[in-house]
Amino acid sequence: MMYTVYLSGEIHTIWRQEIIDATQDLNIQFTAPVTVHPASDAAGDFLGPVEPGFWRDQQSSGVNAIRTRHDIDRADLVVVRFGDKYKQWNAAFDAGYCAARSIPYITLHDEDIVHPLKEVDQAAYAWCKTTEQVVQLLRYVLTQA
Repeated sequence: MMYTVYLSGEIHTIWRQEIIDATQDLNIQFTAPVTVHPASDAAGDFLGPVEPGFWRDQQSSGVNAIRTRHDIDRADLVVVRFGDKYKQWNAAFDAGYCAARSIPYITLHDEDIVHPLKEVDQAAYAWCKTTEQVVQLLRYVLTQA
């Protein structure tokens, strides 16, 4: 059976690839949002010109949400990564979406942002501090080892 894991959140480091590389031997299909920032920002540009700023972001976020909601709805597990460089409001939204839809999710972040994420972590099935812990969790869930 194929297990589907959606990798949500921070796009400025290689955390996704670390998890994918370390679980090649497991039967996992990984999905993720568009992780190329300029492409994500321009996702709705084909719909026509709008004022820069809010309206362009609004248009592109709607187009991106089609992919994001589809992939999260079909995930067996969602990993939500919060980095330390930027505030990932989209990641917090994805975690809330998972909680509301009873889709299991885990968080991945450093200890120094525990307080601002306390509600997000409370609803998560687990909090991991490293990609290695995420890999161990996936191995346990899929192989009981």
